[in-house]
Amino acid sequence: MENQMFNNSHVLAWLEYFSDNTEVDLEHVKILDITRKNKNLIPTVEAHRSVLVFTEAGHPDIFYRMYNAGLGDCMVIYNEGSEPTGPIKQSKVSNMIDRGINASAGMLIFNPNARSTIKFGMDNSVFASGSVRYVGSEIRAIILSKMQINEGKNICVISGESIAVEAAILDGEGTVVAVEYNANDRSTLEDNVGQFGLNNVKIIDHVDEKHFEELPIPDVTMLVASASMEQEMRCLLKLNPNMEFVIYTLDFVVAGSMPALCKELGIRDPEIIQVSVAKLTSKNTYNTQPAPWLITCKAGE
Repeated sequence: MENQMFNNSHVLAWLEYFSDNTEVDLEHVKILDITRKNKNLIPTVEAHRSVLVFTEAGHPDIFYRMYNAGLGDCMVIYNEGSEPTGPIKQSKVSNMIDRGINASAGMLIFNPNARSTIKFGMDNSVFASGSVRYVGSEIRAIILSKMQINEGKNICVISGESIAVEAAILDGEGTVVAVEYNANDRSTLEDNVGQFGLNNVKIIDHVDEKHFEELPIPDVTMLVASASMEQEMRCLLKLNPNMEFVIYTLDFVVAGSMPALCKELGIRDPEIIQVSVAKLTSKNTYNTQPAPWLITCKAGE
């Protein structure tokens, strides 16, 4: 069992402390222990009005990063020291950007502007600019739905930068392994990971068993079809014989060849659809986006 800095008794003590000293409704508090690996603070605060955060000493820029993500109006309720005792203090994140965390402790963060819906198919303008040409938000939303993401699912995304980011936000309990062959694309993805405060994204530059040795085995893989697709699929099937795949391609020939390839790999009944999105412009004309083919399939069935 993982050795935790904050066990159940610690959590209960901090909950009681904040219950006695604030008007917080404990029924609606999200508990987040960022001393454990892969925990994302910023997306969690964005999505919840009340978050009880447990953190160790350090994190010199934690409040600056929250402020930079648009969370400056959030209220932080805390005390001095490592124990849930003594006077309680509160301040807005915008007034704490020069502070770090000097002791392992709990703090309560209130976000008055927490969204009530999940980010799904985010607008491309929110992603870091760089070398990547992002897929349209509507197409991305469909891809994410086909991936059937749920909490704790481990995910592999090959050459799908914005999909890796959104998947990591949606799946705070799982790990996203993002494969980027191009150094510039890796740099852009790293910028996105920092911008969204994601700790559950692992970036690698190749698909082989060696690169996955110390990484969680993926449950589902989203990949953009390329010349290396068959090699990637074979490698991932060795890691997980029950792998789910979601494949994106703009090439009709590749889409048409997928049933034969799936049969060769022991994957039955792939679903193949084409998605087309057209937007009405201010001139009352339609701007048609590229219409990709999406192939979904699962091995071991």
